[in-house]
Order: sequence, then structure tokens, then C-alpha cells
Amino acid sequence: IRTALQQGSFDKMTGPVEADETFIGGKAINMHKHKRAEKIRGRGASGKEIVMGVLERGEPKKKGKGSTKANKERKVSKVRVKHISDRKQGTLHAEIKETVEEGAEVMTDAFPAYDGLNPDYIHRFIDHSVEYVVGTVHTNNLENFWCLLKRGIRGTYVSVNADHLFRYLDEQAWRFNERKGNDGQRFLRAVKSVVGRRLTYQQVTGK
Repeated sequence: IRTALQQGSFDKMTGPVEADETFIGGKAINMHKHKRAEKIRGRGASGKEIVMGVLERGEPKKKGKGSTKANKERKVSKVRVKHISDRKQGTLHAEIKETVEEGAEVMTDAFPAYDGLNPDYIHRFIDHSVEYVVGTVHTNNLENFWCLLKRGIRGTYVSVNADHLFRYLDEQAWRFNERKGNDGQRFLRAVKSVVGRRLTYQQVTGK
């Protein structure tokens, strides 16, 4: 099901865009025996869940006369994240095609699964074993979001159930995308988006 926090998230990104993946969850070796076996047979790295992110870059802050008004109106970075089953080329390409307008500039790391995005996109990549930035080619904005996401999960929720991970991802992405406002503005926007969206106990628990 789509949650209220996903409202307005269906327009495709136009770029420049950064794409990357990260892993969420504890190490399988620290889990209970039956959970450990389940995770090791399943997806992810050492039992962790895979999350893919796509971030549309915003405009840099302006300095000088009239910059205050310009900064209030400037386009800010927006991110979308999704819990995915694997890091295969077909999976990653499908997510980019669903999220990003064809012809946009897409920045990734040198992970081979991103090969072949051309000619549908202007694909530029950075090899993190050598360097992290070459001109405008980098994934640093998305790396920053990963830090915020993991800090939020570990600091607030400690651990999350894989079946509900997408809900936590939606919340953290929404907080990031609405960061220009204050708590009151974010609360009102969230409440308004709840209208017509009913979440039942059966849907939450899967029973």
C-alpha cells in the first residue's frame, strides 16, 4: 500500500540525478539461530536488506544582495528510496527508469550493474576506489542522506522489521524532502495528506 507520506512522489525526476544503494539491518551472525539461517539464505549482504535511493539535485545557495529571497525560492534536493530484492542490473535499471525522465543526467558509482544506462540517460560514474568527486560527478548528496537515514533508524527505532522497512524509508525521505519547512508546517502537510487514506490493523500486520 502507498502511505500518506508518499503523496506527490510520482512525478519523474529530471536531473541531475544521483543513484546508489545501501544496506540496512544488523549482521546475521548476531541474530537468533532461525533468523540467522533465514537471512543467510535470503537477500542482502550478511542478512542485511538492500535499499536503493535516487536523488534529484537542487540548486546551490546564492550569496550576495537579494540572496535571502532567492534561497527561499530555490529548488532543493529531493530523494526517493525503495526496499529492493537484489542489486542486479535489471532491478537497478528498472528503478531508475521508473523514477527518472529519459535523457536526464544520472550519476552513480562504478558498480557494474549500472552499465548500459546509456543511451537512455547521460550516465556518468565515479570510481570510489580512486576518488569521490570529479567536477560535478559524485554521489555525495545521496551518501549524506544515507547517513541521516541510518542515524534516524538506529537512534530512534533501534531496529526495524523488513516487512515494514518501506514505511520507515518513506518517513525519512519525506522528512528530508520537507526540510525547508518547520515542524508545524510539516505536521500540517502530513495531516492533510492523510485525507482519504485509511490504514487498517489488518494491512499493517498482514493478518
